[in-house]
Amino acid sequence: MNKRGIPWLVWANVMASVCIATGLYWDISWHETIGRDSFWTPAHLLIQFGAILGAFSSAWVIMRTTFGGDPKARQNSVSVLGFRGPLGAFVAAWGGGAMLTSAPFDNWWHEAYGLDVKILSPPHVLLAVGIAGILWGGAIQAASYLNHVEDGEERKRGQRMLLFVGGFVMVQAMTLKMEYTNRVLLHSAISYLVISMGTLLMLEGLARASGHRWARTAMTGVYSAFVLILMWVLPLFPAQPKLGPVYQNITHMVPLPFPILLVVPAFLLDLIWPVFKEAPRWQWAVVGGVVFTAILIAAEWPFATFLMSEAARNRLFATIDFPYFALPTSPTVRHVFVAWERTPREFWRNLSLAFMVAIASQWIGIYWGEWLRKVRR
Repeated sequence: MNKRGIPWLVWANVMASVCIATGLYWDISWHETIGRDSFWTPAHLLIQFGAILGAFSSAWVIMRTTFGGDPKARQNSVSVLGFRGPLGAFVAAWGGGAMLTSAPFDNWWHEAYGLDVKILSPPHVLLAVGIAGILWGGAIQAASYLNHVEDGEERKRGQRMLLFVGGFVMVQAMTLKMEYTNRVLLHSAISYLVISMGTLLMLEGLARASGHRWARTAMTGVYSAFVLILMWVLPLFPAQPKLGPVYQNITHMVPLPFPILLVVPAFLLDLIWPVFKEAPRWQWAVVGGVVFTAILIAAEWPFATFLMSEAARNRLFATIDFPYFALPTSPTVRHVFVAWERTPREFWRNLSLAFMVAIASQWIGIYWGEWLRKVRR
């Protein structure tokens, strides 16, 4: 087979994903440090640049395939509303359009209701859906490329590209769950229930599509590295609040929390994967869901205790900087856990649900990954 090279649209979607993820984390830090002083903040511009890059590059490929004279490109495409192009391009173009639509919606929302009190406001939900479109569009494109190449260096490059995109899929997923993974909640079952929702679907699906021996570890490693880099870099920039009331003495950008230790259970799943490679799907779904959740709790629970201790109160673990609007009496500032569940019964119910949801996510992820391995257009 002739070498095809990674399509430029995959590279464009990867670049869009990096810009969007960086801008998104920067924007949250901006809100916690400065407030929302203008729509034209650098973080917003970086997010919208990623949206434009993903949307217009995908639209260009669709238009070229539809109206161009390349029969091979048309043959290796799907048809949507009379237009032709790669499946991933349609997904990414739709995602970019949703992101661009969310921008004026978000601006109006802030003017009408002021500063967000939650990450999941209506315009942010539309933005999140759009980001998912660009990320998964890139993942589908990378999987399609990988499905066309044989073993060798070209396949290794394709695997690395797919897993890199998968890491940013994890970044977005964990960003949406940030309100429930604050360190003050990590001794409550709600955190592990929320983390279990869809995490294994993404990990298992993309791991199967890539065929890489350490796929789950690689994707969670990208997520962890990305969060740590921004967590350590953002505080290097001076900043002060522009909105009030101000309860914290802010002198630099506030970093986001330490990443959840997803890489630990992901490594364990990769380690035992060869044993269950030929096992029935239901067996791997049960084993994977139970092992992932149990190891995550075993790793994160004591680490959360450490994050609350005096030893972790430094820039390395980002536990000494708080949003300007955080009250001195808040649990985060006081470094104390919050019991989300009111009774032991509620705690064990949510913990049991976490295991069941993880198993279901793993089950769906198996079929999702098998479908991705068949995508060639």
